[in-house]
Amino acid sequence: MRQVYNKIRQITGNVVTVQAEGVSYEELAEVTTRRGAKSLAQVIKLDGDMVSLQVFSGSRGLSVNDEIRFLGRPMQVAFSDNMMGRIFDGAGNPRDNGPAITENLIPVAGPSVNPAKRIIPSRMIRTNIPMIDVFNSLVVSQKLPIFSISGEPYNELLARIALQAEVDMIILGGIKLKYDDYMFFRNKLEEGGALYRSIMFVNTAAEPIVESLMVPDLCLAVAENFALQGKDVLVLLSDMTNFADALKEIAITMEQVPSNRGYPGDLYSQLAARYEKAVDFENSGSVTVLAATTMPGDDVTHPVPDNTGYITEGQFYLHDGAIDPFGSLSRLKQQVNGKTREDHRAIMDGMIQLYSQYRETEEKRAMGFRMTDRDNRLLKYGEMFVSQMMDLSVNITLEEALDRGWKILADCFQPKETGFRSELVSKFWPQKDDVKKTDANDKADDDTDVNATQESEKTE
Repeated sequence: MRQVYNKIRQITGNVVTVQAEGVSYEELAEVTTRRGAKSLAQVIKLDGDMVSLQVFSGSRGLSVNDEIRFLGRPMQVAFSDNMMGRIFDGAGNPRDNGPAITENLIPVAGPSVNPAKRIIPSRMIRTNIPMIDVFNSLVVSQKLPIFSISGEPYNELLARIALQAEVDMIILGGIKLKYDDYMFFRNKLEEGGALYRSIMFVNTAAEPIVESLMVPDLCLAVAENFALQGKDVLVLLSDMTNFADALKEIAITMEQVPSNRGYPGDLYSQLAARYEKAVDFENSGSVTVLAATTMPGDDVTHPVPDNTGYITEGQFYLHDGAIDPFGSLSRLKQQVNGKTREDHRAIMDGMIQLYSQYRETEEKRAMGFRMTDRDNRLLKYGEMFVSQMMDLSVNITLEEALDRGWKILADCFQPKETGFRSELVSKFWPQKDDVKKTDANDKADDDTDVNATQESEKTE
């Protein structure tokens, strides 16, 4: 039977300090007020026999004479197939009015997987987003951030990936989400028919800060156990800057010596402990981590994106509502894009080179330079590339995206102007009849949309 302590030495914000012995770091405790209200707390600092705990529900209503009983175990979360389609809060409790799941409890925030149990990533996760599938392929067991700024559609991008990614299941973690964003994710997964294969852990901005620290650990603990059962799991987190800010707030409360811009000195270790959970198990499943990371002031040198860049295997850079081909990088894409279609790497490299030339030509035009015939074709190419490949609303398979890439090239250039190998040109370059047929189909689709709109207006 664990000893009960009824003398709280200090209450600072949501942190309480008590004198106790035999307590371990991250151990849970139950705090009981004089009115009988109970809430969980977690040990966040040990200084001799002085123990500091972060109270999940906040310190409002607590007094120095309230009781604290240590539970002798760290945070745990249920693990069961019954969790599929369910939504939980940052403490693992149901927030969808469904029954609580209490069987098969597993520890949270354990160590990362032994490297000897990992295998080299070699499988692609298709998303039907050309800027990912073609140019920066997402690989099973990869850990990637989405660098963005507030106002960019990073949550919309995560939702699309959740709906379209070719994986067995999705685990979505919301960290300090606005309520509107939480409802957006929930409605989007329900409408898209993906909620049945998803589990959501959501902490909203109005809820205790300690729960925002628990969300990544809950997601990754559950994901790891499903992966051991042979499932390919994609963990989506939004956003890790809120996680880092929660660490910062607690560090300030604990009067820790601040590091860069007030963040704790162990920020790198805290982020790495979560990202390193990405793994591809031999003869079993995998965990892939994709996490939104907002950059205050679009500053990539900010401590959160700066530390993240050293941990992860590249990044998607979301800029002006699209995945920027220059700021984005998937360091593992070479492991998979040679196994898709023989023209994949050529299209990936060639189209980006031409897009770079388009950007230079755009600058020349803005400065009033005279445009050559090639400049005009580069401008046409750039506009087609942006609208037909970079636009996040484009939803086509990898093979369709590669075919579209060849069509864009054929619409703007002669084969010898692109620098592609002759054997690829002879096999994939569209013939004039094919281009005309595709244009006719596109026009027919547009006419159908116009006619449908006109009929709708007549009906109204």
